[in-house]
Amino acid sequence: MTDLPATPKEMKNVILYGLRSALLTLGSATKAELSQKLGLSFPTISKFLTQMEEAGELLTVGLDDSSGGRRAQRYAYNTEFMLGLAIFFENSEISYTIFNCAGETKEQGTTSSALMNDLPSLTLYIEQLLLSHPNIKSIAIGVPGAVNNGRVIHIPDYSNFQNINLKQYLEERFSLPVVVENDMNAAVLGYYKTGSRENNPSLVYLYFGQFGPGAGIMINGDVVRGSTFFSGEVSFVPQYNELNFQQAIQKKDGASRLDAISRLIASITAIINPHTIVFNNAEVTEAILGRILERSADYIPKEHLPLLKASDMKKDYLDGLQSLGLELMISI
Repeated sequence: MTDLPATPKEMKNVILYGLRSALLTLGSATKAELSQKLGLSFPTISKFLTQMEEAGELLTVGLDDSSGGRRAQRYAYNTEFMLGLAIFFENSEISYTIFNCAGETKEQGTTSSALMNDLPSLTLYIEQLLLSHPNIKSIAIGVPGAVNNGRVIHIPDYSNFQNINLKQYLEERFSLPVVVENDMNAAVLGYYKTGSRENNPSLVYLYFGQFGPGAGIMINGDVVRGSTFFSGEVSFVPQYNELNFQQAIQKKDGASRLDAISRLIASITAIINPHTIVFNNAEVTEAILGRILERSADYIPKEHLPLLKASDMKKDYLDGLQSLGLELMISI
């Protein structure tokens, strides 16, 4: 059975997405360059660029040098035309960042999560931000729990959001596209997207956390969410007799904690063999990573162990949410 042909509206959205993505990636381009990159006719490119320029989406940034004919106009995307809103739950705070299409922060703030521990208070908070920034066109929300297509299915520390379809509720409430993502999935995506510090896109981002450990898993450039969207809930991994990983790392004995982490590293290596495991740099030092690697080699051959690195998790988390929010923005 063949797919039905795209509707005119769907085709328009595809073309707009391609133009926005290309201009943001290239920085600037001429009509001819966009036509070649996107495989679209020159008249089609001209038509859409005219519409985008009239709407304020485009900036003209000068004329190219002449190659014998008429000098070509160069266009850039107006990165202030649309803004994105990222909200993320972390520890006892809820933070927000408003960013433009270039990922530049325009405004940010933090409030106690005790003030926004239910859907009505979160909704009011978002409403106030939208009123002060009417050109916000997408919302990305990060939560410390498992998320199934916008529904929060496991979030022990914010019980008022348990089983809430946050995506559907907020989209209906504000008529804006919304993405809801697990914090560690966002972090591993952000780490990969903003630097690609390794050529191999098979990564695990491990976080011990105030409320319990979690992991974000990326294989071959794709975030792994699992069949029931429970991937990365490493607190449940069994380790010692009746103890799971979360219970094991709560031991005050530093050696026991290090051994529990090393066992988890060995388990992850044996199952998915990632290139790199990333830790929150607020939770480890280079010396500790060296000890974890050494201890992990007691459980699995050293040549198969991944690189162990530390990174700024808050930045990676936010970068991941911004990447998801930007994707929504340029798709509308």
